[in-house]
Amino acid sequence: MSKKQKNKQQLYTDEYFEKGHWLLKIRQTLMSLIGWLAVIIPIVITVTSFWASFNPKVPHIWSYPEGILEIKFIGVILLFAFVMSGIFSISMTIIQNRKRQRLVQQWPTFNPINQKKRENTIDIFIDKRFGNKEFRENVRTYNVQPEQNLDTDEIHKLYDEHHINDLD
Repeated sequence: MSKKQKNKQQLYTDEYFEKGHWLLKIRQTLMSLIGWLAVIIPIVITVTSFWASFNPKVPHIWSYPEGILEIKFIGVILLFAFVMSGIFSISMTIIQNRKRQRLVQQWPTFNPINQKKRENTIDIFIDKRFGNKEFRENVRTYNVQPEQNLDTDEIHKLYDEHHINDLD
């Protein structure tokens, strides 16, 4: 085994795909096949019975007129739901695209002048608190002292002190 394979971390296990466990594999495979049959068989019976209402040569299990009427009714409901979903999706897309073109593209999402001031202010603040940029980028490890930790809203207060907070 290579060093790379030894260092790999196994995040999950599945006995089905491991060697052995034949009873588990047989049982789970049978259960999944039974589950799929429970889905496929009613669909096939319903489709062939509906198809047989138009073509009597198609083999079918049932041919109750009420059942055919219900299938047609459900088909109409699903078609209506599909059309309404399509209309809603298309109209919301058009509305959002027009809104984006009118609003978002006309108005900047931030004040570019204040943005530059914020960058300069935060650079000065970080330089005072943690040392200059060259030192921070070239040091291998740096231990932050408890008094150097930032409070939750310290940057927000810093922006307020310099009157460059656009979030008000």
